[in-house]
Amino acid sequence: MPELALLELLPLVLLSFAAGLIDAAVGGGGLVQIPGLFAVMPQQPPATLFGTNKFASVFGTLTATWRYARHVDIAWKLVIPAAVTAFALSFAGAAAVSYLPKELMRPLVLVLLLGMLGYTLWKKDFGALHRPSRIGRRELAIALAIGGAIGFYDGFFGPGTGSFLIFLFIRFFGFDFLRASSAAKVVNVSTNLAALCFFIPHGNVLYHYAIPMAVANMSGALVGTRLAVAGGTALIRKLFIALVTVLIAKLAWDVVGL
Repeated sequence: MPELALLELLPLVLLSFAAGLIDAAVGGGGLVQIPGLFAVMPQQPPATLFGTNKFASVFGTLTATWRYARHVDIAWKLVIPAAVTAFALSFAGAAAVSYLPKELMRPLVLVLLLGMLGYTLWKKDFGALHRPSRIGRRELAIALAIGGAIGFYDGFFGPGTGSFLIFLFIRFFGFDFLRASSAAKVVNVSTNLAALCFFIPHGNVLYHYAIPMAVANMSGALVGTRLAVAGGTALIRKLFIALVTVLIAKLAWDVVGL
C-alpha cells in the first residue's frame, strides 16, 4: 500500500474503533465514521464512502449483537420480524432517495428527536426497568411496523436510526435501555446488510480501507458492549441522552445552513 494510503488509513482505523465502541453501546457510530471518511478522502464519490462505511459498520454491529446475545435476553420473537421488514423496506427507502428531496426530512427528524429527548428526560423511569410485554399478535404487528418504518428511514436518510429503535422498543415493548439497545443492534445488522446488497454489486466499497476499518470497528464493538453490559441501563440511558443531544445539534445546524 502506498505511503499516502497508509497516512489516510491510520486516522480511519482510529475513528472506526471509536465508532464501533459508541455504536455498540447506544448507536450513532456513523456520526464518527462517516465524517471521518469524507474528511480523509474528499476526492471519493459519496456512494463509495457510504459503501465503505457500511462494510466496516456491519462487522462491528454483528460483533455487538453476538456479545449482547451472550449476556442479555433478546426478544427474538419480536426482533426477527422487525429485522426482516427493516431489510425489505430499506431498499424502498434507498430507491426513494432519487424521487424525494432529503432536505425535507431534516426539520421533521429534528422535531421527532426533540420530542423523544423531552419524553425521556420527563419520565425519569423510562427504560429503567425491564417489564416486557406479552408477545401476541398486536406486539408482532407493532414490531413489523417499527422494522418497516425504521428500515425505510435508514435507507432514505439514516441519522438517529439506532436512537429511534431504542426509544420505540422501550416505549412499545417495556424493554429497559440495555435490552432495547441489544434489540436495536439486530435490526441495524439487517439494514446494514440491505445497504451492502446495493453498494457491493455497484463497486462502492474500497476494500483496502474497509477491511482494516472493519477489524477496528469490531474491536471497538467488543469494548463498547463490555462497557454497556457492565454499566447496565443507567449508563446506556446517559449515553442515549448524550447521543440524541448531539444529533439534535447536528440536524439543527444542518437546517440553519440550508
